[in-house]
Amino acid sequence: QVRLVESGGGLVQAGGSLRLSCALSGTFSSSAMGWFRQGPGKERLFVAAFMLTDSSTYYEDSVKGRFTISRDNAENTVYLQMNSLEPEDTAVYYCAARIYYSGTYDYTAPSSYDYWGQGTQVTVSS
Repeated sequence: QVRLVESGGGLVQAGGSLRLSCALSGTFSSSAMGWFRQGPGKERLFVAAFMLTDSSTYYEDSVKGRFTISRDNAENTVYLQMNSLEPEDTAVYYCAARIYYSGTYDYTAPSSYDYWGQGTQVTVSS
């Protein structure tokens, strides 16, 4: 059974940093890992993606230069390092995994991912 478990969320002041972790368990061939966030009453939005095929990374414009997605193969864990946090970053953060399929897809779309974690709350105070 595939499981994704996020951790590392919390309360931080504006300008601070947090590192989110997403631990993967279960056997499956994944092509991409993503981080998404969802604010109260809002839709789930793309934050960052890590392509397991070639280790390329992609970011939503507002987090470029502040957030970094990475993967530790040995630990089977994906990280999201978040620096210079802003109150607008407050949301529940979710990690997601996409099973390997051939063909192109939109890595920013939640519907492109097959497995999701339970989410971890990030709150940035001003």
